[in-house]
Amino acid sequence: MLILLPPSEGKKPAAAGPAYDAETLAFPELSADRAEVLQALAAVSGQEDALEVLGVGVSLAGEVTRNIALHQEPAAPAHEVYTGVLFEALGYHSLTAAQRRTADASVVVVSALWGAVGFADRIPAYRLSMSVKLPGIGKLASWWKSRLNPVLGERAGDGLVIDCRSSTYAAAFTPPPQNTVAVSVFQLRGGRRKVVSHFAKHTRGEVARHVLARRSAPGSPEALLKAVQEKWDAELVPATAKKAHQLNIILPEDHSFATK
Repeated sequence: MLILLPPSEGKKPAAAGPAYDAETLAFPELSADRAEVLQALAAVSGQEDALEVLGVGVSLAGEVTRNIALHQEPAAPAHEVYTGVLFEALGYHSLTAAQRRTADASVVVVSALWGAVGFADRIPAYRLSMSVKLPGIGKLASWWKSRLNPVLGERAGDGLVIDCRSSTYAAAFTPPPQNTVAVSVFQLRGGRRKVVSHFAKHTRGEVARHVLARRSAPGSPEALLKAVQEKWDAELVPATAKKAHQLNIILPEDHSFATK
């Protein structure tokens, strides 16, 4: 089983500790590619137009400055660095030890900087979105796609892929459609389904947690549907030759967040 997550835009810097070690990250085949993006990001982040190139406001200038020397910044596990509603809903630290081991083995975060990292990989906080065009590299989603497809494709193998990524990060890797389930979330409003991005992030985090907390992992799209229906109203749209299965979760009109 492989659970694909997007990173959070905001990151929580490690308070102290050693810097990241490139040799310890998952998918070592990407080491040279990561080094190339790191170098380009550091160069851009030191320029006068850094905020414009990276698409961020003045309030994030400190995070952009941190990009200049990420090899010196303290690192922490990815599940601590990435924050936001999806990761809060997943609630890594409230999982049992066995469930955390499953998460470390199953969860991969697709990243504009690292390409892809395991949930336990130690990384520094950084500021870079997959939609950015870096000088010398171009649009990161396109640049990473040719590099991630063979690496993550091998990791996915014939197993179930649960895709909880946003469209920006989904563009960087296309998993095998017949084995992949993309999670979509809707809320009923006036009796009609509406896309709700904030609830979608939270619910995808809850789905990841629900799967990780089960005694046995689902091995097929149909098994995933049954697992999800234990908590939500859901339906499965079958895959086509080019498009993954789509798991539609329909939230009620009175839906509210649950905290972990």
